[in-house]
Amino acid sequence: MKVSTLNLNGLRSAERRGLKKWLARSRPDVLCLQEVRCTPDVAPPGLWKPRGWKVAWHPAQKKGYAGTGVWSREPVEGFSVGVGHTRADEEGRAVGAHLAGIDVWSLYLPSGSAGPERQAWKYEFMEHVRPWLDARLASGRPTLVCGDLNIAHHPIDLKNWRSNQKNSGFLSDERSWLGSVLASGWRDVWREANPGVAAYSWWSNRGRAREKDVGWRIDYLLASPGVVIEEATIERDADLSDHAPVSAVVEVA
Repeated sequence: MKVSTLNLNGLRSAERRGLKKWLARSRPDVLCLQEVRCTPDVAPPGLWKPRGWKVAWHPAQKKGYAGTGVWSREPVEGFSVGVGHTRADEEGRAVGAHLAGIDVWSLYLPSGSAGPERQAWKYEFMEHVRPWLDARLASGRPTLVCGDLNIAHHPIDLKNWRSNQKNSGFLSDERSWLGSVLASGWRDVWREANPGVAAYSWWSNRGRAREKDVGWRIDYLLASPGVVIEEATIERDADLSDHAPVSAVVEVA
């Protein structure tokens, strides 16, 4: 089963940049989406209820902001919405699909780059979602949590790590939090499949960053025990948004 995750930077924008063609070419079985920035009344035709997919959306209450989605070509036993935090759920930051033998969640952590208030909100969400992640592990059910975590874990995960040590996304507290998540039993799927490889999933729109490949790896698939990873890729040239799709072929042990 191929699982992909993508921060769209807006469903309508991604549609204009070729999302439908990418879906036909890449053919994920499960697709996790973040930063949907869309509601059904303004969604592009055929993308709110795409043919051949079972779909759940969790749009933000604020128009044109945040939101997540999860699509599946595989049979779905049910969907879950939210992580039980009022503000996070109002912003549509998590939605999950329950398939036969595995759960797949789309998760979108806030960015703190806009200033201290946003960073404080990011820390609040991180504090809340940590026991939520622990509970998914404790259930014993094979699970993938996929999405934009807005954290680069190690220096290899961003091009200019030295100059970004005091910037949101590479702060020591953020990196320690992600390290503790991984130490608890979650696995960084792409890194597990590509040890020692420097590759990025997000590039700033400034300074020709994508052209120069001055990026950050902040989009993850986190796997619980019981999920077998066959391969993982980052589609740098998909050009659907400022993020690249990150995909993995997985099996349930």
